This record gives sequence, structure tokens and C-alpha cells, in this order.
Amino acid sequence: MFKRVLIANRGEIAVRVIRACQELGIETVAVYSDADKNALHTQMADIRCHIGPADAMESYLNKDALIRAARESKADAVHPGYGFLSEDTAFAEMVVNAGLTWIGPLPETIKLVGDKDAARDAVEPSGIPMAKGSPPIYNNNIALELAKFVGYPAILKPVSGGGGKGMFIVHDEEELQKVLNVIDVKKIRYYFEHYIENSRHIEVQIVADNFGEVIHLGERECSIQRRNQKLLEESPSIALSEEMRERVGKLAVAAAKSVHYSSIGTVEFLLDLATHEFYFMEINPRVQVEHGITEAITGIDLVRTQIKIAAGEPLDFSQKDVKFRGHAIECRINAEDPDNNFMPAPGKITFMHEPSGPRVRFDSGVAAGLAIEPYYDSLIAKVIVHGRTRGDAIKIMQRALNEFIIEGEDLKTTISLHQKILADTYFRTGNIDTQFINKRLPIYAKEPKKLSLKEKLNLKTMLSENLTTVFDAGINDFED
Repeated sequence: MFKRVLIANRGEIAVRVIRACQELGIETVAVYSDADKNALHTQMADIRCHIGPADAMESYLNKDALIRAARESKADAVHPGYGFLSEDTAFAEMVVNAGLTWIGPLPETIKLVGDKDAARDAVEPSGIPMAKGSPPIYNNNIALELAKFVGYPAILKPVSGGGGKGMFIVHDEEELQKVLNVIDVKKIRYYFEHYIENSRHIEVQIVADNFGEVIHLGERECSIQRRNQKLLEESPSIALSEEMRERVGKLAVAAAKSVHYSSIGTVEFLLDLATHEFYFMEINPRVQVEHGITEAITGIDLVRTQIKIAAGEPLDFSQKDVKFRGHAIECRINAEDPDNNFMPAPGKITFMHEPSGPRVRFDSGVAAGLAIEPYYDSLIAKVIVHGRTRGDAIKIMQRALNEFIIEGEDLKTTISLHQKILADTYFRTGNIDTQFINKRLPIYAKEPKKLSLKEKLNLKTMLSENLTTVFDAGINDFED
């Protein structure tokens, strides 16, 4: 087992990896920029290494600075977390060439699955269904022809990258032309896939050691998205029958084996609701933001498992050992304004009360007195709950979000949006797809704003001097 691990990341995921290392008896090294000098992950680690200014390009994306920090701190392994350099082949190779262990898939595997076009070619011989796709696009004229070839609606995807960033859905040539006017297909390689509008986003967690053992840990439902980026995830998906669950699990294992995958990762699919067919999307070669809901229903610590695999240990459980218990939901709470097209709304946190209690997990990299910095991702926290049933999990999450109070200078959050989603009859009955937010957000905007408990108390105080009698007479009007 490793003696010391450097975490080439920040925020919530750095805290998560530090906790896993502490449980394994491994010392940790935190890296930090000027903006993160007092951040939670730097306070929790055994060793701190300054790597640059607030700008991510000069700090967390500075490969030389990270390697230098690993050497100076005498780390023997590097965990990349998610985002930043977690899918960067060159950085993984630099780590290995420096004589350190990369906690993740082999660099050649990252390179293969990081190129979505190459990944499709590698996976296709295994017989996994795929939506009709195109070769990479090199100029606008070819783009127009290739869009016709795959058929509208089409989704325009960058060959590299993840997290739903840089994707465009077009329904006709006019929409495509508008997109081509603002992107440069000569600088960034794109390709087309036929877009299945009536679909659900289903991903499967895979675990593979270095001895050829590959298993899956069930699926996650990730259809609640904005701009192709996830807001709320749950596991298992109520859209899947046992036969479908077994089928998509086998497809995910086959996809992982086709690229000789090791470590933990995720195979993503679109489920066509008309045909119940699964279509391969991509393989994510890293720990996912939403890994906690899989941990909740399986009882398997994915980050600890990932570290043990990198240390050369075989899996100590098999497919038949994996049992799924209950239902888990995760809400990503971001510093964004849902009423203003999800524009980032960072700021200093002046007060924060974390949700807690039975069956509630709170993963965060911030605390009162710290700030959500404008330089990085807007994630504040992940609230994860585990219930006996989906309905039970929804009730627990509603209770948890009601407890979650966060205040700050210029800070806005997505808590209110999540509360609306959880109360939505369509969501509660499972009638969702990847267009759920696009369809429901305009309806939420028209709904009258409900008063929080704190707002009710403030209102009662404000009115008490002159309108106590009137207010008390109408107290029942202020229902949750």
C-alpha cells in the first residue's frame, strides 16, 4: 500500500480522497492555489504544497508544478480526482515517468476512451448498440453533409472532454448553421451522433482490477440535466426492469473489456424509451461526481477500492457478491442562479448549516467563512440520501434540503430548484427524460415563491408591531 498520496485536485473531491486515504492509513498531500490557501482540503491534508495563483491554468492545470509538488513532498502516488487533469493522458504519463503511481486507468486507456470517436471504434466490435455517428468534422461544409448523414436531431460533440461541456443539439440545418458560426471545427475536433430525444441517461459503474476481473455495480439514472450537465442522480433507475438491468450491466462489462480497462470508471448509455434499447455513449475513466449513490446502495467504498487497485491488489469481491439495497438520490448544490439561465453566482459563505440525521450524507469542500471562488467549478456540496424505497429517499432528501441553510455575499444556490423537482408529480412518478429540466423549468418560473421557515419568522417579526392580530388570524395561510 502507498505511504503518501498527492491529490491533484481541490474542493469536495480532494476532501473525499483525503478521507479514503486516512481510512487506509495513507498520508496525503494537498495542492492549493492562492485562492485556496485556507480551503478545507488544505486544512485536512498532512502536507500542503502551494502550486500557483488563483488562475486554474497556472495552478491546478500546471502539470510541471504538480509533478514538482509530488517529488518535493515525496509522494509515491497521485490521485487526479475528477475534472481538471483526471482524463489528461499527458499528465498520467508524466506521473508514471516520474516513477509515481497513477491512481486510475493506464495512460493508453485514458487516451483511447478520451477520444470518443476512437472509443466507439474500439467498443463497436463487441456488439454494443450505438447511435448512428459520424467521423470527425474538419470544415463547415462537411459538417452540413454529416448532419444529414446521421439524421436530425443530431448532437454535436467534442471528440475529447467530458461533463457534457461543449455539446450542441441541433434539430435542422438552420440551427446547425448558427452553431457553426460560433465554434471552430478546425481547432476543436467535433463529431455527430443521431440524438434520441425521448431517452434517459443511464450510466453503469464498473470496477476492474489489474488481473482481468471486471464487474459492474449497477446503474445510475442521470436524466435530470441542464446544458447536458447533471443536476440530480439516483440509483437504481426505476425505468429498468431486472432483465434490462442485467442486460445493460453486461454491455458495460463488455465495453470495459474491449478497451482492457482497469480501475473504476463509468460506461454511459442512452436508453431509447420507444424501443428500450441501450445505445453506447462513452466511457469515463475516472471517479464520477455521483459515485456516492452507488456506494450507498452497494456498501462498497469506490475510492478506497480505486486506491487498492492502483496499489496492485486484486478485487476482494465478485459479481455475485454485489447486492443492491434500497434507493439513493444525490442533489448537486451549485452556486448558480436557476432563474437566470444557471449563471454562476459565487461568493463568500457567511453562514452554513449542513443537513444531517439518519441516512443523509453531506460531501463538500467548503464551510462558513470560506468562499465559492469564481475561478473554479460552482459545486458547493453534494447531498446524498439512502432510503428503503424511492419514495422514502425523496422524503429524506426533502427533509435534508429543508435543513440545508447557506447564506453569503452575492451567493445564490440551486437548493430551491431541487426542492421544486422533488415536489414535481412528474419526477415523483418517474416520468422523466433528458429533456425534463428544459420542459419543466418554465413551469417552475411561473409558480409563486413559497416562504421558507426563516422567511416566515422574519415576516412575523416585521409585522408583529402593527399587524399581529391580522397575521395570527391568517397564520395557516403560510403552509410549507
